[in-house]
Amino acid sequence: MAKLAFLGLGVMGYPMAGHLAAAGHEVCVYNRTVAKAKAWVAKHGGSMAVTPREAAAGCEIVFACVGNDDDLRSVVQGADGALAGMETGAIFVDHTTASADVARMLYVEAAAKGIAFVDGPVSGGQAGAENGALTVMCGGDDAPYARAEPYIAAFAKSCRLMGASGAGQLTKMVNQICIAGLLQGLSEGLHFAQKAGLDGEAVVDVISKGAAGSWQMENRYKTMLADEFDFGFAVDWMRKDLGIVLAEAENNGASLPGTATIDQYYKDVQNMGGQRWDTSSLIKRLRVLDKS
Repeated sequence: MAKLAFLGLGVMGYPMAGHLAAAGHEVCVYNRTVAKAKAWVAKHGGSMAVTPREAAAGCEIVFACVGNDDDLRSVVQGADGALAGMETGAIFVDHTTASADVARMLYVEAAAKGIAFVDGPVSGGQAGAENGALTVMCGGDDAPYARAEPYIAAFAKSCRLMGASGAGQLTKMVNQICIAGLLQGLSEGLHFAQKAGLDGEAVVDVISKGAAGSWQMENRYKTMLADEFDFGFAVDWMRKDLGIVLAEAENNGASLPGTATIDQYYKDVQNMGGQRWDTSSLIKRLRVLDKS
């Protein structure tokens, strides 16, 4: 069993760190809101620290899952950052959905200290984190990835090294592009079905068995038909992710007209008060347009 740290106890990090503790590892957690760290320790055991540096001290692997590039830099860099407390040969595994640029920058900074950095954003949402069934897409070097993968398996059903530093983040961008397109298509299809007077559940029962089937259809169609969105992956988070995608597309020259359009649709949902609604709330925008 290993001595590990986990930085960031949000809706994803809290259960992910819990799976590591349940696997028998000695886990020290850090969170900006101390009360959440105290609650985690009360539930899972282990220990807590008041700075990332303190949490990372003496750990073989330090995991993180925070909000964005700035949050990631704040827990990695500086006098109180994790790198300041980590020892040569240790590994930092970042599960934040962030930019490929920040992953590459922190990879170089860590390497200068003899520390490995693996970018490993996740897919599967809160339910995947709670059930230990996340998909993890990684970027970095072969050897540290191979060392980290058995620990990642505590909260993942699938994990793969996609290439050099930043490749994990780039793969997560592909994931978000596809999800955005699927949800817009599903929203339009269900909206059309309802406007046409069809039984939405019967429609999905038929088409889900064919080429139109998807995880989003299977897991979101009932709440979409019922106009329920107070759960799941928040629109604010998706807009953050799509902002990263579109910025990267500017750099690599990829044409993403559909993604750019759907990003603006999510902006409309935010303006409707849906900042924390699930991303399947794109259908609500269509209903509002019908009434305008």
